[in-house]
Amino acid sequence: MAGTSKGEGRIGLLNGLAAYGMWGLVPLFWPLLKPAGATEILAHRMVWSLVFVAAALLVVRRWAWAGELLRQPRRLGLVVIAAAVITVNWGVYIWAVNSGHVVEASLGYFINPLVTIAMGVLILKERLRPTQWAAVGVGVAAVLVLAIGYGRPPWISLVLAFSFATYGLVKKKVDLGGVESLAAETAVQFLPALAYLLWLGAHGDLTFATGGPGHAALLASTGIVTAIPLVCFGAAAIRVPLSTLGLLQYLAPVFQFLLGVVYFHEAMPPERWAGFALVWLALVLLTGDALRTSRRAARALGPRAGRSAGAAGAAGAGRSPGSAGSPGSPGRTETGGTAEAPRTGSAETGGNGRTDGSDGTDGSDGTGRTEGAGAPEPVGAAAAAVPGGASDLPGIADMPGAPVAEAGPAPLPKP
Repeated sequence: MAGTSKGEGRIGLLNGLAAYGMWGLVPLFWPLLKPAGATEILAHRMVWSLVFVAAALLVVRRWAWAGELLRQPRRLGLVVIAAAVITVNWGVYIWAVNSGHVVEASLGYFINPLVTIAMGVLILKERLRPTQWAAVGVGVAAVLVLAIGYGRPPWISLVLAFSFATYGLVKKKVDLGGVESLAAETAVQFLPALAYLLWLGAHGDLTFATGGPGHAALLASTGIVTAIPLVCFGAAAIRVPLSTLGLLQYLAPVFQFLLGVVYFHEAMPPERWAGFALVWLALVLLTGDALRTSRRAARALGPRAGRSAGAAGAAGAGRSPGSAGSPGSPGRTETGGTAEAPRTGSAETGGNGRTDGSDGTDGSDGTGRTEGAGAPEPVGAAAAAVPGGASDLPGIADMPGAPVAEAGPAPLPKP
């Protein structure tokens, strides 16, 4: 059993590295699609992602969710909002990479956890621990330093961070698996994207038709580039601890940053280095606080869980055979009360009264569900959390175009 567990953990870790590695290296892919412009690339991504994901769902015969979604107008409306927000995220990211702003795009995903925390406070009225407030404050200072360095606000980074954080927030309400969510969102995007491509073709500007078979194949592969990291993320999310995913999520913006500096040779004057250093300091504070809170919650939960189990066992031993309930319902006890499960929504959880999953990609919203969100260009999304509240290590499942993670089937995000 231990060997199997270690093997599963290894498989999960490799899949996590593959998912975030692909999201981190995706800036190498978009320039290959030139001379297509960012808008044409975006439209192809929408169309071919639906084709690829729909084919996958047909093979595994997973369509029951679609009928349920169509019968729930509120959830359907949220899917439309998620599709609109991730369209902005995808479009700005593709344009940024192909316009020589890879470093600024990577900054958007570095600050995404901080933006997610800020939205948790402002929208969800979550309470933060002192270290989290310090991390947010350092992050704000970093944006100001970078604005001075750029001579303008880092609008690419801010649009990517806020669009992805909003996407994660909406996806938490939709409660769909990653692949299903990608299918639903690209179904919303499909007709406008196809109409735009047909319009380009009518005006002779569609590079898919004029760039040769190799170029057409690369444009069609945008669907695979979008979906494959999601599959790897889903395999990782059900096999490795949330704290591990929380650390792995930083691989994507790190790879993007290194590509921008080393491969694309983008300028990094001293004030830009200073701004990035502040962002990294904020992330160190945030991650360290989340890991400490996770360990404290685990230590506090262990003894209480043991006492609850012992009490339940003693109660069961004192019953006569047959007092567990009527035939056919052996799981019922009639001891006049039930043992309450240990709660972690106290000071150790940031005070928000929520418990968070330890093997998924997000926390519980109080209903017992484990959620996540679809990948930026890495994403996701979901906001990832460790015990301590939704504000801890956010953004894991959302990695672009990225993911809702659920208990049960593999949780899949999106880049």
